[in-house]
Amino acid sequence: MRSRTVILLLVALVLAGGTTMMARAWLASQRAAVKQEAAPIAVPTPSKSVLIARSSVQRGQILRPDDLAWEPWPEGGIDKNYILLGTRTPEAYAGWVARQPITAGEPLTEAKIIAPGNRGFLAAVLHPGMRAVSVPVTVTSGIAGFVFPGDQVDLLVTYSVQDRPPPGQTNPGPLVDHKISETVLRDIRVIAIDQRLDSKAGEAVVAKTATFEVTPKQSEIIALASEMGKLSLSLRSLVPGPGDLKHDVNDLSAEAPSTPRSETYTLDSDLSPLLSSPAGKTAQGGSDASVTILRGGQSAVTSPTTTKQQ
Repeated sequence: MRSRTVILLLVALVLAGGTTMMARAWLASQRAAVKQEAAPIAVPTPSKSVLIARSSVQRGQILRPDDLAWEPWPEGGIDKNYILLGTRTPEAYAGWVARQPITAGEPLTEAKIIAPGNRGFLAAVLHPGMRAVSVPVTVTSGIAGFVFPGDQVDLLVTYSVQDRPPPGQTNPGPLVDHKISETVLRDIRVIAIDQRLDSKAGEAVVAKTATFEVTPKQSEIIALASEMGKLSLSLRSLVPGPGDLKHDVNDLSAEAPSTPRSETYTLDSDLSPLLSSPAGKTAQGGSDASVTILRGGQSAVTSPTTTKQQ
């Protein structure tokens, strides 16, 4: 009886010890599970970058390297048409044109842009209703090759006018030719230089022709100005000045005949005091001609602009 009690006591102690060890192991596993759940999940760092639009790109916009940027992209979301880092550079797409709008941060694909020289490039550059017109330029008139596609310029024409004798003068003497330089169009976009529709960073190209994007009416003005005299380009700043109005004188179409045109010109007599002003012209382009009116025994001198019919 006594040995039996001892055996039961030993069995009870073994069971108690085993239960305690199992409880400790279970508690340790629970603590490890809680710690594992509380630990932050490690997110894999994107190992590849794609070329995206730094800002919104409009349809027909000529791309510049500053318009594009590299962006790290999750490898699982990379489309086969995306441009990956290491394949090409943003400078390689300078001069390309957007076929359709591209939002800021959107990956660039060659389906949305068109390369210079490809069929349909010039049509993609032009905005709806606009025309492409080319004019000859020289080293000086083309600003020594520092006009690139996408720049905004003013178009100037320099031509000769022949001095006219004052009204009523019977012996005017030899007529004098005067030179005039006039700004005929402002803020027009350059879309091509020679046959090149792109521009390489830091490279100046001395062009022989420049192609502009203009309205139908402006194309007529350019055609006439090229027959009148020598054409020159004036490069505009990217930041408009206080007195610059975008498209303030460019809308010369038949649909807007009342649009005021700001006439800006310079006479040769404005540059040198040794040259006389053209007869009937002042430095501001007005008329200084006078008319003598005889009434009975009296005479009066007046300007035709102030003379009224009696």
